[in-house]
Amino acid sequence: MFDRDKWIEILEALTANTFRTVLTAFGVFWGIFILVILLAAGKGLENGVKKGFDGIATNTMFMWSQTTSKPYKGLPKVRRYNFKNGDVEALKQKFPDLLYVSPRNQLGGNDSESSNVIRGTKTGSYTIFGDYPELVKQEQMEIIKGRFVNQQDILLKRKVAVIGNGVISELYDRTEDVLGTYIKANGVNFMVVGVYNSKSRNNGNAERAQKNIFIPFTTFQQAFNYGDTVGWMALTANDNASITTLKPDILEFMKARHSINPEDDRAIGNFDLYAEFSKVQGLFMILKFIAYFVGTLVLLSGVIGISNIMLIVVKERTREIGIRRALGATPAAIRSQILLEAIFLTIVAGMFGIAMATGVVAIINMVLDSMPSEGMMFANPSVDLTVVFVALFILVGSGLLAGYIPAQIAINVKPVDALRAE
Repeated sequence: MFDRDKWIEILEALTANTFRTVLTAFGVFWGIFILVILLAAGKGLENGVKKGFDGIATNTMFMWSQTTSKPYKGLPKVRRYNFKNGDVEALKQKFPDLLYVSPRNQLGGNDSESSNVIRGTKTGSYTIFGDYPELVKQEQMEIIKGRFVNQQDILLKRKVAVIGNGVISELYDRTEDVLGTYIKANGVNFMVVGVYNSKSRNNGNAERAQKNIFIPFTTFQQAFNYGDTVGWMALTANDNASITTLKPDILEFMKARHSINPEDDRAIGNFDLYAEFSKVQGLFMILKFIAYFVGTLVLLSGVIGISNIMLIVVKERTREIGIRRALGATPAAIRSQILLEAIFLTIVAGMFGIAMATGVVAIINMVLDSMPSEGMMFANPSVDLTVVFVALFILVGSGLLAGYIPAQIAINVKPVDALRAE
């Protein structure tokens, strides 16, 4: 039941010395403000970093052949070998938890200096990939015109190509329609059927990521005399499986297929994207813990300040407490009065802190929205409702903590001694 007189008394007690009350409440205000800002900043950093993984199937590993480093079954210690087309089907049959097994071949690269693509009188140096249709589900790629490589292209070994905006800007006029035109890559003509836009930062070089050309994997092998050689593979696991867990068995299986010493860890190169992504997630869990830890410590200092002030208030009101006890007030009534004062002051100060922090975060978001987001490692700092509820829980607990000791001291005052106090 709402006790109007009790709340009037609480307000009168807190406003008796307004300046002292404000200074005391500032500690709680600042603590909760710092907590919310730290959590929002951590979320903004997390959003910015995870933005770099947008469009990537993170439950993926990449695997390529390297030189062996140990002899095995009469084969020499140093030996070159290649993955083959048969490895792709063998992996799909052996590991049903693999969603995609995408073989890839590549011509050119970042270090390529020779012009390998010609269109009319214009030439350029680009990376040419031979891929399967599922690539668009594994990489940060968006088809903005036409289409990507499809299964019919694979089966019929069509000479079609998907090019990036970087290729268009160097080989085409600004107003020219690229779809249906032809480019010559390493002496072979390909019809352009699609244009992609890469979201990848490509190790900080976003411009280079737009200068790739994708053709059907089977066409690549035939046009460039690769036989059934596979340069490397991208393997993506189902959502209910971890590619990191599957990786040891996959590597063991591939070593057995290519007569590689089981203990030769250098023969098959691999990069586990899921493991790297998990490390990033673990880092943000640590940052969130640090935010809570630091914010709670700052908040605790404010709570200690409130507790000290409540001790002073109890000391100043000793005679009042004695009179109330002499008139029949129970220890529970005295205790609840002191606890309510501490909780009320803590919650009011804390809510001001939450409101102020929310306003600051909103301003930061407005500033970020007005800036170019390309390559930015900080995006959309925010605090969800869970954090607000946690903050409220901390505030209530802090208020109880701040008022408990003063309340216990208040109920231990004997009425006779209190009435004698000056």
